[in-house]
Amino acid sequence: MAAVTTASLCPGLGKPRQGHAKPPRTTVCHCLPARRAEEGVNRRDALLGVLLSATAASSAPLLVPAEAFAETAEAQEGFTAYEDEANKFTLVIPQGWQVGAGERSGFKNVTAFFPEQNPNSSVSVVITGIGPDFTSLKSFGSVDEFAENLVTGLDRSWQRPAGLAAKLIDSKASNGLYYIEYTLQNPGEKRRHIVSAIGMAFNGWYNRLYTVTGQYIDDEEESAIYKPEIEKSVKSFKFT
Repeated sequence: MAAVTTASLCPGLGKPRQGHAKPPRTTVCHCLPARRAEEGVNRRDALLGVLLSATAASSAPLLVPAEAFAETAEAQEGFTAYEDEANKFTLVIPQGWQVGAGERSGFKNVTAFFPEQNPNSSVSVVITGIGPDFTSLKSFGSVDEFAENLVTGLDRSWQRPAGLAAKLIDSKASNGLYYIEYTLQNPGEKRRHIVSAIGMAFNGWYNRLYTVTGQYIDDEEESAIYKPEIEKSVKSFKFT
């Protein structure tokens, strides 16, 4: 990332226009300090991984098949436990769902789970590396602040013509994770219901942000089938 300088933040302290005297040395800049601005940019960059993860699952069928299933005591009837030993996480997924894993531009790692007969429903785990300044989820603010920034960053319903509409439903913190529920709808398309769990872990070299995103079409028929399964899968996510 290019360095953020005081001059770029305070136009008044740049080069004077032709025919104008230079500003006196006692000029005081009331703009945001450069260091605080850099922190804000880094925070937005890290949050970008969360924003994009909501759409990562839509490309799940393009990922290569992954074989990392492990039967555990947590697996219940109708579900299978999935354990990623390399990335140190586990969760349960509905039996019969396909699994894909790979790398995506801007992402460290992507693992996606989806029913072969319905690509509109899926659960994905996106892992992104973040800077050392982010030591916990609270580095992004409270769960409510995090959720508001996430949904606001996605929402384009205010544009003309209107774009993607994002609406926050719920947010809460539990067991060291942030849980966020919201909807997304492109003009002329069905509304998607999103449930996410966000957590942080250290792999010995750098901090990583884990975003678990489940999505399904928000109508009566598909909600009845996929909502219970996807919510259970997202809530089952744990670090190992």
